[in-house]
Amino acid sequence: MTTLLDPLRHPGFIALRNRTVMSAMSRGFAGEGHHATPAMADYYQRRADGGVGLILTEGTLVHESGDGWNNAPYIATDAHAESWKPVVGAVHRSGAAIACQLWHTGRISHTDYTVVQPVSSTNVAAVGVNRQNGKPYGEPRALTPEEMPIIYGYFADAARRSIDIAGFDAVELHVGHGYLADQFLDARVNDRTDRYGGSVENRCRFALELVEAVLQAVPAERVIARISPSRSMGSIYDWPDLEEMIAYFIPALQDLGLVALDVSCANSNYFDTAGRIVRMVRPLWNGVLLGGASLTAEEANTELDAGLLDAVTWGRAFIANPDLVAKIERDTGWIPFADAMRETLV
Repeated sequence: MTTLLDPLRHPGFIALRNRTVMSAMSRGFAGEGHHATPAMADYYQRRADGGVGLILTEGTLVHESGDGWNNAPYIATDAHAESWKPVVGAVHRSGAAIACQLWHTGRISHTDYTVVQPVSSTNVAAVGVNRQNGKPYGEPRALTPEEMPIIYGYFADAARRSIDIAGFDAVELHVGHGYLADQFLDARVNDRTDRYGGSVENRCRFALELVEAVLQAVPAERVIARISPSRSMGSIYDWPDLEEMIAYFIPALQDLGLVALDVSCANSNYFDTAGRIVRMVRPLWNGVLLGGASLTAEEANTELDAGLLDAVTWGRAFIANPDLVAKIERDTGWIPFADAMRETLV
């Protein structure tokens, strides 16, 4: 039986000491100039000390035009990458692997963060209020096809910095949760009439070209892509044309040489959202598949043993339980996130 505590040794992907993964969760703890800090190193090292196999960092911005979060870290310059080296070193000394999540928020932003007008697949502003500054989302400017390689370059350069300078084991491309790449994938947002909008193939084009650019910059074994075709937004929110999108997009990612895929459902029930997607993806995907979020250890082991997942992600459980893996190993139970929120989370 395959379990959470078994090592992950998958051809073409980094080796992990076990199959537990700390999800990427934005925190806003960066220091002056959006640099990583000693407090961040301590935070991630505690989870590594607790036994986690792989840590996915908080969203880390590839360029200031993609910012949309108070005090988010950047990896937009070599100096930013240098600031991450102590974080990576601390995690490695405690035996875990760590991947930098590369992020561009697109229209889920405001000029308070981007200075210039936010960019997106569309010129229509997102509905609602940016919780970071309490203001309505800014009106975006639709990227022109000529500008898209510039965006891909931001990600490719950030990937190189992450691995060559900071020493990360891998990078995770954020292609979900309504951020820039997802704004092309989602037909409710993408209202373009050019080769990047309309059909399923066209709506997938931006994300596929982005992944291709990063795979040309760094080894494929060091790249993960996060997608969220189904998540909770008050109710279950699926991509339009969901089955057709999955049937085209997943094989296309594999054809590019991508090896690892993270099916994320954010703060929602796995079986209602990501679990449905995993069951659609698995027959089309022979690479590493990550997912989870809300699973118990027993449910996680069942998904692993069935071959549906190769590693299991948790977010809030790792916030509340830095030693989550040790607790799984001892079978002692977890502190619920809601209970931990009553105290200072470190």
